[in-house]
Amino acid sequence: MSHKNMEMHIPKDVKIILDCLKNNEYESYIVGGSVRDCIIGTNLPKDYDITTNALPEEIIRLFEKTVPTGIEHGTITVMINGAGYEVTTYRIDGKYLDSRRPECVTFVLNLKEDLARRDFTVNAMAFNEKNGLIDYFGGMEDLKNKTIRAVGEPNKRFQEDALRMLRAIRFAASLDFNIEEKTLEAIKSNSHLILNVSNERIRDEICKMMVCNNTTKALRTLKDTKLLEFILPELQVAVGFNQQNPHHDKDIFEHILAVVEKCPPNLNVRLAGLLHDIAKPNCFTIDKEGIGHFYGHDKKGVIISKQILRRLKFDNQSINKISTLVKEHMNVLSKPTDASVKRLINRVGVDLVPDLFTLQRADALGSRFSEIRLAEIRKMEESAMAILESKVPLSIKDLAINGEDIISEFSLKPGKEIGVMLKFLLDKVLEHPELNNKEKLLAIISYEYKK
Repeated sequence: MSHKNMEMHIPKDVKIILDCLKNNEYESYIVGGSVRDCIIGTNLPKDYDITTNALPEEIIRLFEKTVPTGIEHGTITVMINGAGYEVTTYRIDGKYLDSRRPECVTFVLNLKEDLARRDFTVNAMAFNEKNGLIDYFGGMEDLKNKTIRAVGEPNKRFQEDALRMLRAIRFAASLDFNIEEKTLEAIKSNSHLILNVSNERIRDEICKMMVCNNTTKALRTLKDTKLLEFILPELQVAVGFNQQNPHHDKDIFEHILAVVEKCPPNLNVRLAGLLHDIAKPNCFTIDKEGIGHFYGHDKKGVIISKQILRRLKFDNQSINKISTLVKEHMNVLSKPTDASVKRLINRVGVDLVPDLFTLQRADALGSRFSEIRLAEIRKMEESAMAILESKVPLSIKDLAINGEDIISEFSLKPGKEIGVMLKFLLDKVLEHPELNNKEKLLAIISYEYKK
């Protein structure tokens, strides 16, 4: 339960808070994930949470600068040297509403009661320099055995807050732990409760899973616990879907996992990997030879990807980037000309081109016979890098004239026709960069306009 001799690194600012509370006759501990990460020792915690028997108004009185970020739940953010630290009064939660949030909280004087309401044993430990490590629920043993176990009765924990089911899976994947049997069974039997959780909270957990150490383990556990069919039903359809194609030795779901695994931990690229073949089940056809095809799955995939990302409340910039990668993932050019690569760069955008090649490489590596495809991607990449270094015009904004020049020169009214002309000029310039000066471009418009 208590490990008095245990030492732990406590940053100077955190120590200031703990010492201030102690000097004013209050108990205080660092608690939760920061204690877990300190014990594991792979990375120092990013955040240090502190728990205390001081009431919120007493915390506000003791510190010079505070922000009442969650005062209704007993949490005050204490500012030390420009950084914020959450300090929370010992509490127990009242009845939960819709498996999401407690109706009310009750402050308690007992640390054990506070730790008993937490999600998993590895997150229910506390530490201060005076008393050492406080571990009422076997967190140290579970850390040693690499186990994620609910504190107390797992069904109760997940019925209180259904997001904990996703957190269990994310912790197991990122720490490479296993979920304890009763805890795992409780996730399976309560998986439908995830529908009570806001899409924003689900999105945040998915994002953390997508960049953790073992994303494929997380995705497999989502499938095995039935959570996948509630949070990503479009992906559930891919499970066990035989592609009946010589280029694929895996079903669609397993291929998607293989692609995600080959992507670096870049959120947009991994999400694009997750969604790149999302429309394949919708586009499946079999030819006379019995070979499966998925014509148009890239274009249909854009529509489905946008629906999923909007449902999960992603921002518009992320949606545009991810759906662009999904749309272009099939565009591996077997004989890339300068003009075709320039058009690709123009469609995708200069900043996103490296991510597209990364996704295409992962897609190739997740399929059979990847060598030819990888060689083609390498050629495209070399061509794209040379084009970008040469600073040749690649988009309408790079043209030597703009819409106002055309309007002025030919006494035209603003309208869609001007945009059509600029696109026409860009197409000429992508093929022949030497045409990109004002006189030549106006002469081309003049010639075409008079026709």
